[in-house]
Amino acid sequence: MSFRKSAANLGSLQTVPEPIPDLGAGSSGPAAEPHPAGRVKHGTVVQVLRLLASLTWTLLVLVSAHAAQLLGSPLYVINQDYYYAYMAFTKQSFGIFIATITQWFSPTTIRISGDASVRGQLTRTSDGRLETRFPERLVMIANHQLYSDWLYLWWIAYTSNMHGHVFIILKESLKYIPVIGPGMMFYGFIFMARNWVKDRPRMQHRLQKLAKSRHGGPLSGARGRESLDPMWLMIYPEGTNLSGNTRKGSAKWAAKQGIKDFEHVLLPRSTGLLYCLQELKGTVEWIYDCTVAYEGIPRGAYGQDIFTLRSTYFQGRPAKSVNMYWRRFPVSSIPLPTSSNPSPQESEAFSNWLLTRWKEKEALLEGYAQNGRFPADEGHDMEGDPSVGMVKGAGFIETEVRLAHWYEVLQPFTVLSIVWAVVSNVQNLWIFVFTTLGGNKT
Repeated sequence: MSFRKSAANLGSLQTVPEPIPDLGAGSSGPAAEPHPAGRVKHGTVVQVLRLLASLTWTLLVLVSAHAAQLLGSPLYVINQDYYYAYMAFTKQSFGIFIATITQWFSPTTIRISGDASVRGQLTRTSDGRLETRFPERLVMIANHQLYSDWLYLWWIAYTSNMHGHVFIILKESLKYIPVIGPGMMFYGFIFMARNWVKDRPRMQHRLQKLAKSRHGGPLSGARGRESLDPMWLMIYPEGTNLSGNTRKGSAKWAAKQGIKDFEHVLLPRSTGLLYCLQELKGTVEWIYDCTVAYEGIPRGAYGQDIFTLRSTYFQGRPAKSVNMYWRRFPVSSIPLPTSSNPSPQESEAFSNWLLTRWKEKEALLEGYAQNGRFPADEGHDMEGDPSVGMVKGAGFIETEVRLAHWYEVLQPFTVLSIVWAVVSNVQNLWIFVFTTLGGNKT
């Protein structure tokens, strides 16, 4: 075969769209366009090694964290202040695991911006990390683009040193996954069966605990018993991530409600969020809202079909950037019902408020689709403590997911290491005493 013919064949091969692998998170088949993150960066051997490394790290952390939970569970009947502090410590370990798995296996640019409502709360440290100054108690809502959304939101909690106080509402089926399910139960997560008759009493139980808990141990907040325990409650009002199937469900629901469906988000469901805000009324001042967009998703396509687990973590093809736009709303400004049994008019008022927020998200995401960026607050004001001086908007903060200190990777193994050291020393002491006494007798 001539060199010219070989070159022509090579050129034709390079224009063939790459297949999108299916790992149960999306559709398979040839891609309509080349992958937005470029060609596969790692060959088969390296992919297998990355798979083994990530599985090993995941198993080590999950087993260590759950073993630590089991070892600390007797504290519940001994001293609940220390029990909840201890569980917050193990939850911090999981937050650190999330940061490391993202930092090591799917590093990408994180672009943060917000509106004037979060002015002064988004900052960049001297070494380039994101630092957020969000309050100890809040309800966080977000659109749900991809399976990895909650990883980035937990990392945001890490940037506020609140990664030990995250609470998530999850599908009940996750509770039965070995190690992971029991671990999430220790964390106080809320499991939903998507049956309101069953879900309401269990939600009420968990939310009332979050609304009343005051503890004085370590990690119990800046003022200890003088204030309620820290809490970041994360809720996805859409109920699931954006996909071809959920897009159809959203369109069907929109037709039923007589409203227009969206392109970039799913229609939000208001029942769960409304109930949470009612149960937490008077204990939370702010709802923080995050709009998330992944770079490279073509119009009409879905992130789960492009950024699969394999492409993101093993092939080295995560989204080139993850973009977050932050804003907040005072709970006092939201039309909440005055009683636990809202009238149809009260429920509709809240539903309209939430729908308005999602229309704003749709506009933000349309702007992102056209411009490749969200808006950014470049303003300034004198709000807050006058001694602080001018409070400026953060503009765009470009950073990456990473830990503040390398040695934090050891935190998930702290408890087991201490237990091993104590047991080992006791064993050595016992051997020494037994040997000494045995030698004296002879």
